[in-house]
Amino acid sequence: MVDIAAPPKLESVEGTFADGGFVVELDRFQGPLDLLLHLIREQDIDIFDIPIAQITQQFLQAMGDVDKLGLDRAGEFLEMAALLIRIKAQMLMPKRNAGEGELEDPRAELVRRLLEYEHFREAAIRFEESQIDRLRRYARGYVPPRKEPVVVTELEISWEELLKAAIGIGSRPQPPGDHHVTQRAVPVEEKITLILAALERLERVEFRRLIEPFRDNLHSVVTLLGALELAKRRDLELRQSEPFTELWLYRHKEIETHATDTDH
Repeated sequence: MVDIAAPPKLESVEGTFADGGFVVELDRFQGPLDLLLHLIREQDIDIFDIPIAQITQQFLQAMGDVDKLGLDRAGEFLEMAALLIRIKAQMLMPKRNAGEGELEDPRAELVRRLLEYEHFREAAIRFEESQIDRLRRYARGYVPPRKEPVVVTELEISWEELLKAAIGIGSRPQPPGDHHVTQRAVPVEEKITLILAALERLERVEFRRLIEPFRDNLHSVVTLLGALELAKRRDLELRQSEPFTELWLYRHKEIETHATDTDH
C-alpha cells in the first residue's frame, strides 16, 4: 500500500481520500494506463484537461512498490512514468506546429490512449458480466442445439422445357370477362292492369295475394305504386284495420254501394 501525498502514519480506505492523500494498491491495476485512468476518474479530473504535474507526481509516488511487480510489469510502469515526465517538460516549453501555427498539446496522444483504453475496458466488463449471467442460466460448456439446416433444392430445367413453357403462355385459356346482369324493368302500367283485372273478378283483394306469385321486392314496390296511382284516380280504395296489418284493395264502386246501403 502506498499513500500518495500523505504521511505514512495516516491510514485510509482504498480508493478514498484521507487528509489530502490517496491510497492505491499497485498490484490490483492491470497496467499503467489502468492506474493513470483510476487517478483521473477518482479525483473527477477532466480527461481533456489533465493537470499533468499533479498526476505525474501521484503516479510516481504510487510506483513505490513497483519492484514487487516483476521485470515485465515494472517496465510498463517505468515507461509510462518517463512519458509523463516528458509531457510535463513539454508543457513548460510548448512546441508550435509549423503548418498551422497553432499550439500543439503534448497531452493529446496520452488522452487518446486513455480514452481508447477506457472504451475497451468497459467492453471487457460488459463481456464478463454477460458471461456471469450465462453461467447462472446454463452449465459451463453448454451449447444450444442447432436448428436443422434448411435444404434448398435448386431448380433444374432444360432449354426445351423453358421454350415449351414460354410458348404455352399465350395458349392458356383466358378467364371469362365480367358478366353483368341487368334486371328487367317492371312497368307500373303492367301492375295497374294486374290490379284492375283482379278487382274485376273480386270485390276486394289482399295486397299480399297480388305480389305472392313474383316473390321479388321490385314487383312488390311497383305493385304498391300501381295501387297508389289507382287510388289517386279514385279507381280503388286502400284499407288497413290497424298499422302494419294486411292491406286490402277495394273496388271503388263497391265502396260507394256499401256506403249508400248504410245510409238507407
